[in-house]
Amino acid sequence: MDAVVTRLRAAGCVFAEEEAQLLLAQASDPAELGSMVDRRVAGEPLELVLGWAEFAGLRIGVAPGVFVPRRRTEHLVQVARALLAPDEVVVDLCCGAGAVGAALADGLAGRLELHASDVDPVATDCARRNLAGLIAERKAFVYTGDLDMPLPERLAGRVSVLTANVPYVPTAEIEYLPSEAREYEPLVALDGGSDGLDVLRRVAACAPRWLRPGGHVLIEISDRQEGAAVEAFRDAGLEAAVHESDEDEYPTYVLVGRRTGSA
Repeated sequence: MDAVVTRLRAAGCVFAEEEAQLLLAQASDPAELGSMVDRRVAGEPLELVLGWAEFAGLRIGVAPGVFVPRRRTEHLVQVARALLAPDEVVVDLCCGAGAVGAALADGLAGRLELHASDVDPVATDCARRNLAGLIAERKAFVYTGDLDMPLPERLAGRVSVLTANVPYVPTAEIEYLPSEAREYEPLVALDGGSDGLDVLRRVAACAPRWLRPGGHVLIEISDRQEGAAVEAFRDAGLEAAVHESDEDEYPTYVLVGRRTGSA
């Protein structure tokens, strides 16, 4: 333990003791532990070294080349859960490793019909593993493709909640991200275009086709993007409101759009 902590601390790991405990618990033998510590010291994200990330009380499996789910996105899950009743249809675009869908399903004891998609096949491979139980029960379906393009037509006008953890970092700010993100996560999961809202606008434009009357679309944004993001939703014919978390030192902002009409 002391040797691992010393190496991690020397590499700049702020929470060296906590990370050492996780690595020691995960490693099956000293050789594997040494390899894992080497990877972490080299700068690889802890979650990728462990093979999982904690999210909404779950362990979400991740693999090299996959966007690591952030704890701040748990706020999006909380807002979405409050809008859902059992046995409703949920779509999760830009699903990554499937963290949001898995957390929503867990909160409803698996009582939903989940459709998740991502353009990155590495991500959808992870999502299928994380949602394997629901897939086996025909309660979850994972597609590889651009946003809503692979969704089955039968979902049009039936979706109660559509979530999309889109990339929202402006292109010019990518270089200022932590090296763990820049060097180990796919650019397509980080780069949101010139103002960070390119993908958000595309989701806003396609959402009304899939939402039932009164259905909602939820997207995480930064506080600086609030005005432009709300405008994008309203341009797509959606009512828009921003939900700010009040639990974290650094608040999370979730833009919620509602398709007009009664459910």
